[in-house]
Amino acid sequence: MSKVTIIGAGTVGSTIAYTLMLEGVSSEVLLIDILKDKAAGEAMDISQGVLFMNSANISSGDYDDAKGSDIVIITSGRGRKPGETRLDLAQTNVNIMKDIMGKIVPVCPDAVYVIVSNPVDILTYQFSKYSGLPESQVIGSGTILDTARLRSGIANHYKLNQQNIHAQVFGEHGDTSFVPWSIATIINIPIEDFEGGLSNKSIQYGKLDKEEIEHYMRTSGSNIISKKGVTNYAIAASVAHICKSIFSEVDRVMTISTMLHGEYGVSDVCLSMPCVIGRRGVISRVETKISCEERALMHKSADSLKKVIEGIDFN
Repeated sequence: MSKVTIIGAGTVGSTIAYTLMLEGVSSEVLLIDILKDKAAGEAMDISQGVLFMNSANISSGDYDDAKGSDIVIITSGRGRKPGETRLDLAQTNVNIMKDIMGKIVPVCPDAVYVIVSNPVDILTYQFSKYSGLPESQVIGSGTILDTARLRSGIANHYKLNQQNIHAQVFGEHGDTSFVPWSIATIINIPIEDFEGGLSNKSIQYGKLDKEEIEHYMRTSGSNIISKKGVTNYAIAASVAHICKSIFSEVDRVMTISTMLHGEYGVSDVCLSMPCVIGRRGVISRVETKISCEERALMHKSADSLKKVIEGIDFN
């Protein structure tokens, strides 16, 4: 038996619930929201499709009902408006998170917490520093979605399956994120060498425009928000992937946001880098070799977030 509680039954939270049920990730899913009728309605709507899904139970309830949860996913908070950055949301959603922490942590002290609300790195920092939980139990969704968007852009250029692309996005889930191209590969071949290694010389993809790919990755969220008002499907799929990794008997490596302690010379801030994820949450961070220029970009991303943290009241 496995149980996942989702706090926040808005578009993102309910889509995550639907995805978890559709993929059979957990045997029980609980939705909690300050708007109780909204949570109840979402749970009822999803439950009426269980006949066509993997058998599981979904319900709505209060914080006390979350007892025994293996994973708690937090999506609550005000959403980002068109033209607004994730960091603009900081103080508002920090205040909301403080209230949530006080209610959920005493009920689920052993759960792994997956923070999805934005600005995710700031809220992951807040949860890591002030929840009283071991840092290993706190995961920020971080750049896992950015990484998926990056791989999508590269895969589209080369007309390849996205699973053949091995490239990550490091740093902030936001404007200072960056791609360490020095370690990006296609089936273990450096991206720059891929086309030259093809035996069929008639295949010509054209030079990969890295700046264009990064722009596509970094602006995808705001672009989607400007078109439909919210991003929900891809983030739901990525959070479901995190949950599957936690429940799996085999540990996985993915780029998520955690508290750094000297990796790349950065400390006391939550940023995304490769981490080993398993039953206990964050098992280890993986400090890969990146170039000096990329290391400087990691520091730039850390400094940007620290500047925001300095201006926030967490108490």
